[in-house]
Amino acid sequence: MKLHYRSIWISDTHLGTKGCKAEYLRDFLDHTESDTLYLVGDIIDLWKFKTGMYWPMLHSDIVQRVINKAKNGTRVIYIPGNHDEIFRKHAGMHFNGIDIQLNAIHKTADGRKFLVLHGDEFDSIVCHNKSLAYIGSEAYEVLLLVNRWFNIVRTRLGFKYWSLSAYLKHKVKNIVSFMDSYQHILSLEAQKKKVDGIICGHIHHADIADMDFGKTYCNCGDWVESCTALVEETNGQILLIRWLEDSLVLLDQQTDAQAIYAQTADEC
Repeated sequence: MKLHYRSIWISDTHLGTKGCKAEYLRDFLDHTESDTLYLVGDIIDLWKFKTGMYWPMLHSDIVQRVINKAKNGTRVIYIPGNHDEIFRKHAGMHFNGIDIQLNAIHKTADGRKFLVLHGDEFDSIVCHNKSLAYIGSEAYEVLLLVNRWFNIVRTRLGFKYWSLSAYLKHKVKNIVSFMDSYQHILSLEAQKKKVDGIICGHIHHADIADMDFGKTYCNCGDWVESCTALVEETNGQILLIRWLEDSLVLLDQQTDAQAIYAQTADEC
C-alpha cells in the first residue's frame, strides 16, 4: 500500500551517522511515491566521514531506493546542504537519474511558486565560522546518543518516545530567537525572488508557517529526531507529515479509500 503525492520533500537525513533513523526513512520511502522527490540537503553527512566511517547496509538500501525511484519515473532533485556541500560543485549534472541543483523553483498544482533550498546560506554560524559549526555538529551527535539511551530506558518503563534535544531547542531562548530570525530572513529572500514561499531544511525544525510579506515558510524537518517530510497533494496543498505519528492513520485512510473505490466499481 502506497501513498501517492504530487511532490515530496525530505531533508537532513544525515545518512552515515548513528543518529539517522534509517529504519523509519526506509519505511517512508517504501510506502510513498511521487511525481517529484526533492532531497533538500544534508542527505549524506560527509562531515562525519572525517572522524570515522559509519555506513550500515540499511543506509545503502535507502540510497538504492531513491535511485530506483528515479529509474522508475520519479523526478529526483538533489539540492546539497552544508554537510554534503562537496556535491555542490556537481550542480547541473545528472547521476543515476538524479538531478543535482543548487536550488530549484517549484510550481504547485494551484499555481504558487516556491524557492527550494537547503538554507545554510542564511545561517551566519555556518557561513562565517565553519570550525564552530563542526563543533556544534559533534555536540549535537553526542546529544542524540544521550537521547537514544534516555528513550531506551523510557521504553522499558512503558513510556512513549520523547526527544530531549527537541525539548532543549524549544526551551533555550537564543535558539528560539534564531529560528524566528531564520524565518524572517527567508521571507526577505522569498520577497526578493518574487516567489510565494520558501521550502528548506537545515535547522531540524519541521514547520509550515505564514511569514512576512504574505509568504509561506515550509521546513522539511529531519530524520534524526522528528522523522518528517513535506508533501504536496494533487490540488497543490502542502502538508507536513510526521511519519512516526501519522503513518498508520494515513495508510489506513488509503486502504479505506481504495476499498470504497473497488466497491463502487463492482456496483457499476
